[in-house]
Amino acid sequence: MKKFLALISIIMVVTMLFTACGSKTETQQTQTQQSGNSGSSGKTNETASGQEVPDVALPKGAHVEAVKQLPEKPLRIAFLSWQNNPFWFPVRDGALAAKEYLANFNTTVDYIVMGEDMTADRVVAAMETAIAKQYDAIAVVPVFDGTENIINKAVEQGIPVFSFIAEGSKPSNRIAFMGQDAYAAGQLAGQTIEKITGGNGKIGVITGVFGATQHEQRMNGALDYLAENVPGIEVVGKYENKDKAETAYSLTKDMLTAHPDLKVVYVTAGGPFGAAKAIQDMGLTGKVGVVCYDHIPDNLKYVKSGEIYAAIAQDPFGQGFDSCVYLYNYLVAGQKPDSDFIPVQLDVVTPDNIDEMYSEDEYMNAE
Repeated sequence: MKKFLALISIIMVVTMLFTACGSKTETQQTQTQQSGNSGSSGKTNETASGQEVPDVALPKGAHVEAVKQLPEKPLRIAFLSWQNNPFWFPVRDGALAAKEYLANFNTTVDYIVMGEDMTADRVVAAMETAIAKQYDAIAVVPVFDGTENIINKAVEQGIPVFSFIAEGSKPSNRIAFMGQDAYAAGQLAGQTIEKITGGNGKIGVITGVFGATQHEQRMNGALDYLAENVPGIEVVGKYENKDKAETAYSLTKDMLTAHPDLKVVYVTAGGPFGAAKAIQDMGLTGKVGVVCYDHIPDNLKYVKSGEIYAAIAQDPFGQGFDSCVYLYNYLVAGQKPDSDFIPVQLDVVTPDNIDEMYSEDEYMNAE
């Protein structure tokens, strides 16, 4: 009997030891899991597949974050832009910021200049090269009608395309377009001209490239508004400067020589600071002024000195950055923007509000 009781006691002790060890092991596993979960926040985020996605802050001026997902393979995005006037500097800066940002997501952005002379042929040639090099996606400023076919070709070959800044009027199979509602921007310019002139006087128009859809829409938006609402405005002529500031300079001097009572020079595209310099050099500041586009330093310094009466924004840095991230999100997660047109804000800077909108450093450091 004593032996039997001793055996029962031994069994009970062993059982208690095993139970205690099991509880301790379970507690340690729970603590380890909790520690791992808390460690995944901060610099990285862990996806359902166990991938660690970097938590990278957006640069100033960017609007779109990368999805919390990494690609299955390294990705390459071709960013096709122009460089024929200083407007394109912040576009370039946006693309290079996207290059640095998306490098954290195993993605390369190649910034490629299509050329100085803006033509449909240059867009087609650059797109053909990007297709041949088998980029995973293409961001492009197509500008002209006649580029929709090459965009469709890329899409048919499995390369998604995102257009920004300006595209042709004919539809294509691109994912989306980010930029101004150009006609609405022109209407706003027309309203601004009405205020400046008091509804009477002569104006001259300098567009970038005849036939470029965005330039035509900006020009027509303003002129349609003035024709319908401001009969006292006389348009002395419409001229093309190929986005060149030096051409805008000479055209403005010619217009002012022929029409000394000119009140406004409306520049629809690149190089408006050339028109502003002509006004300044002729000693006509305060008597005639420029209405134009883009809050770039080359323009803003003339807003400050009074030769540019108003400049309408189109967020070039944001477009350069966001277009790349939109493509990344589509490639990795199949995520499209909510709309196939992503409008930018049409902020207007004038001599009266420039100091509220910008610091001196932002407009006195032209590149």
